[in-house]
Amino acid sequence: MRANSAAGGTLQLEQADLLRRGIDEMGLIVADEQQQKMLDYLGLLEKWNKAYNLTAVRDPLQMVTRHLLDSLTVVPYINGARILDVGAGAGLPGIPLAILFPEVQFVLLDSSSKKTRFITQAVAALAIDNVTVHNGRVEAYRADSLFDQIVSRAFAEISLMVSLSAHLLSPDGEWLAMKGHYPVAELAALEATCERFEVTKVVVPGMDAARHIVQLKPKSV
Repeated sequence: MRANSAAGGTLQLEQADLLRRGIDEMGLIVADEQQQKMLDYLGLLEKWNKAYNLTAVRDPLQMVTRHLLDSLTVVPYINGARILDVGAGAGLPGIPLAILFPEVQFVLLDSSSKKTRFITQAVAALAIDNVTVHNGRVEAYRADSLFDQIVSRAFAEISLMVSLSAHLLSPDGEWLAMKGHYPVAELAALEATCERFEVTKVVVPGMDAARHIVQLKPKSV
């Protein structure tokens, strides 16, 4: 038991060091307590994942890189007061963002009940009070007020994301789509619905895979 505890402590230190170094490489400012809360979230995700298969990533160190650091690439583009994470899955990028931006209200939406149950439990366990969780399909969701930004990470093709969530976006709001390779074909289908778009290549420390952030504004009516 003592050996297992020691091994667990070493792994936690490795995770903390990997997260800290990644955040430094990305040029972000994240308080120590916020970093710890993100790691606590990963601990819950790893525990639940054994029973509920919430994510294909199972290696604890890979979780830091492919979940936390990947989610944090969108941080420089967050500027709204109300943000919807559509297709939130197990809470990514919504939970790391909510930890980092406690003054912003986040709604995390997903159609998978097992995933929204996990998010609800994680939010309660970590005392994240700026998150509302909703289980359902985005096209059927009706919010009390519109969102300044709608963010998605591996949710759907951009045109589908836009069409399904357009009724939820403020007229002067924007979509933030987190994509892998530069989405040439997806962007070609957006001329009718979007006023403009900007695509920025981002780098996830420790990952060789391509990553891009796509910012889209709705067309004026």
